[in-house]
Amino acid sequence: MTTPTDNADVVLIGGGIMSATLGALLNDLQPDWDIRVYEKLDYVARESSHAWNNAGTGHAALCELNYSPRTADGDIDITKAVTINEQFHQSRQFWSFLVKEGIVADPSTFISPVPHMSYARGDKGRDYIRDRYETMVRNPLFADMEYTDDPATQAEWLPLMFDKRGPGQVNGVSKVDLGTDVDFGSLSRQLLTHVEDNGVQIRTAHTVTDLERSADGWKVSVRDDRAHETTEVNAKFVFVGAGGGALHLLQKSGIAEGRGYGGFPVSGLFLRTSDPELVDRHYAKVYGQAATGAPPMSVPHLDTRVIDGKRYLLFGPYAGFSPKFLKGGSFFDLPSSVRGNNLPVMLNVAKDNFDLVTYLMGQLAESKKGRFQSLEEFTPEVDPEQWDLITAGQRVQIMKRDPQKGGVLGFGTEVVSAADGSIAALLGASPGASTVTSIMLGLLERCFPQQYASWEPRLKDMVPSLGRQLNEDESLLREISDYTAGTLQIG
Repeated sequence: MTTPTDNADVVLIGGGIMSATLGALLNDLQPDWDIRVYEKLDYVARESSHAWNNAGTGHAALCELNYSPRTADGDIDITKAVTINEQFHQSRQFWSFLVKEGIVADPSTFISPVPHMSYARGDKGRDYIRDRYETMVRNPLFADMEYTDDPATQAEWLPLMFDKRGPGQVNGVSKVDLGTDVDFGSLSRQLLTHVEDNGVQIRTAHTVTDLERSADGWKVSVRDDRAHETTEVNAKFVFVGAGGGALHLLQKSGIAEGRGYGGFPVSGLFLRTSDPELVDRHYAKVYGQAATGAPPMSVPHLDTRVIDGKRYLLFGPYAGFSPKFLKGGSFFDLPSSVRGNNLPVMLNVAKDNFDLVTYLMGQLAESKKGRFQSLEEFTPEVDPEQWDLITAGQRVQIMKRDPQKGGVLGFGTEVVSAADGSIAALLGASPGASTVTSIMLGLLERCFPQQYASWEPRLKDMVPSLGRQLNEDESLLREISDYTAGTLQIG
């Protein structure tokens, strides 16, 4: 029996924030293109983009300490923090464009103003927070940051955390009032609804099972999981934005650029409460310092979340383990991802990161009592009856080749694309969704070089600072910040 065939200009795999953003950009830039979105689940934005599958932090490096490490000589390196903050400003600009165009009617449906704070204990922790503040506040991007080691001020800023602290404790806290909480699931759904209204075909319960090179692009095998039928779609460009499922599809593509990549799944557990007694006494995202060996995605934080107009507190994450690469994945995801070209990489990473293995084993063995003891480092009085434990999304820690070590962990978010630009896959985790606009602008330039120059004027309508560094132009920074704060109602 002959497999039905179809043709498309663009195929986007995955119905989360990455495909939604790229689809919205391409649909605006090339409304005549045939664009398809295929989502494995029966509804879009149910995996990593879902509000309860991530912490919702609008990652701008305001509070995340792993983006501003202390160097061997004692200085604070804010290079990565500057890059991520610039990228988040691009996301804010694109989201403001969506509001102006009426694509998103009410920004409060996906973004809320929530202060971002950093916190560390003891003399060493306080000194680090203070030194980090003194370094960052000299940069225009972080000029609004505040710092205190005064217990009374800390109790004013964070009453739930500091009101009932005993005397003699030493803590450092920094604060930026212009932080945000983001519901990436809501934003994804609104974007996908918009592009579907403008002709983009969105197919849920459709699984991409294979990718093969074709004469003018890629042959994409798509299984309709309801009808149990498979169609082959000939696409000129394919984007793999399938979260943890991206690695398998990258491997199926066979592109040389994808060789050597491995992945190790880490699931996140959080404690959650909506108890008014607690929620009313904490309005901030407070990030602490990572435990020894912990990956950046496991930095402890106590967060205000705003979802569907209701406030919650979220604490974690606690690392869990499942061999699945997605919450709705297969127990064979991890073993089936091992290839001859990535096994040496994975073995070298395991050899060089024993502290990470120790950390994960400790997390898996941690009792319910131990989890609440971790929370007590943030809030001195904890009633377990006020909290419930939830399972967040699966994250896949990237492992990749390294000429010196053979294999290293790849932190952050990474786009892997073929040399001819016909296919690109997104791997990794945080800062991920927060920097989606910057990621997709880079992808457009890399994968569509023939069209990019003609697209650039329209892209500058969407992201006015495109091609310029806000860090180097304080007047432009203030103009853009005021504009996006007003449009998104977060100022």
